[in-house]
Amino acid sequence: MSLARAIQTGPVEQADGKAGLSFGPFERSVGFLLRIAQLTVFERTFAELQRRDVKIGEFTILLAISENPGVRQGVIADVLKIKWPNMTKLVRSLEERGLVERFVPPHDRRSVELRVTAAGRELVDAFVPLMQDADQRALAMLSDEEYVQFQLLLRKAAGWPPL
Repeated sequence: MSLARAIQTGPVEQADGKAGLSFGPFERSVGFLLRIAQLTVFERTFAELQRRDVKIGEFTILLAISENPGVRQGVIADVLKIKWPNMTKLVRSLEERGLVERFVPPHDRRSVELRVTAAGRELVDAFVPLMQDADQRALAMLSDEEYVQFQLLLRKAAGWPPL
């Protein structure tokens, strides 16, 4: 018997005690489970962060630029699966708020590189500990070993190398 068939399905009990629902074969669907887990973790992780002056998507872009000075926005868009027009809007918003700046390198006048400003760096420095703490709390039901294994499996599923 395959592992997928060995996993029992049935009504899904919610933590708040509400009556459960059955989703039949979807309860074995990795895509479905990832999506529900994503929404649950996002809800727990980003509730506090969403009350701040920056949206999670914007912060992700800001962090990527901070960690990769001189990166082009198309590279970030491709890795994060963001449509290029949407990425342009996100970068423009960050630029208008003085968090990032565009830079045309002298060696390639056709490309535009992105860098965080001092204000952007301050925001990243303030948000990273909040994000890390929220992430830990959102997955508190996992042991340390399970947490690391979960990260490794998600990175593998995303096609990213292990850390």
